[in-house]
Amino acid sequence: MNTPQSAYCPGTQSEKAGKSTACQGCPNQTLCASGATKAPDPAIAEIGVKLSTVKHKILVLSGKGGVGKSTFSAHLAHALASDINKEVAVLDIDICGPSIPRIMGLEGEQVHQSGSGWSPVYVEDNLAVMSIGFLLSSPDDAVIWRGPKKNGMIKQFLRDVDWGQLDYLIVDTPPGTSDEHLSIVQYLSATHIDGAVIITTPQEVSLQDVRKEIRFCQKVKLPIIGVVENMSGFVCPKCKNTSQIFPATSGGAERMCSDLNLPLLGKIPLDPRIGRSCDEGRSFFNEVPDSPATKAYHSIVQSEYKYKNPYGTYQGCEFSNS
Repeated sequence: MNTPQSAYCPGTQSEKAGKSTACQGCPNQTLCASGATKAPDPAIAEIGVKLSTVKHKILVLSGKGGVGKSTFSAHLAHALASDINKEVAVLDIDICGPSIPRIMGLEGEQVHQSGSGWSPVYVEDNLAVMSIGFLLSSPDDAVIWRGPKKNGMIKQFLRDVDWGQLDYLIVDTPPGTSDEHLSIVQYLSATHIDGAVIITTPQEVSLQDVRKEIRFCQKVKLPIIGVVENMSGFVCPKCKNTSQIFPATSGGAERMCSDLNLPLLGKIPLDPRIGRSCDEGRSFFNEVPDSPATKAYHSIVQSEYKYKNPYGTYQGCEFSNS
């Protein structure tokens, strides 16, 4: 059964905020109806100033969980930081499931306060990381927060972290199209966002949710850099034969990109050594430089440049390993 349009929240900026049938029973109905929520958040301008020293901002999204967003974010950062002339940072806004500290080999590290704000944790001299995982007393601690508190944490990461001069800020997001996604787009609205890289796996059950993420990007006017198909076949490390572990029953990401007129940046094959390197907090590129997956990652980074260059976004930037 189709849900009537009136059942959806009209949004705080709408003329119907606090007045539609969807607002009945909402604890924020009175606040929204008063018009107070339409005032711009002063933090947006502050974040714009704070991130004016960050050249490129890339969001890694997927409507589906378990497709390898955090793994891709970490490896994208490692690939970009392999050029020692580039300053790269990863911001993990998966508030309830922060996995970037483990993947980047930073579990147990803590954030320090300085005169210019929170100092991110460094993997390399030119690769920094910020995550709520650094603020927890134990990796097993559960973050049980409602939307406003999660949004406040994201705002603090963007406004209060001393990012310094960056060439790239990679934002790793949780699955879905909810609070964290709306917040990061809103808070970065005063800055230039290069766009989103959307991660999927070949199965239709994944693509179905990814289409929702694409629709989200279109609604909030977030540019889509392209789509990456992760876990795209398994290449045996010994015999080099390829097996389809997750068959693309509906044509996979390639068909979806063709239908939606989106660039397919590449396909990353399964490699058990990726999971092991993430568990151990090591760079997969350094561990297995000759893996087909390593070559796929580097090819994707290069294709990203080719896609963006015609629009001038990456003018003057080069990928050192191309």
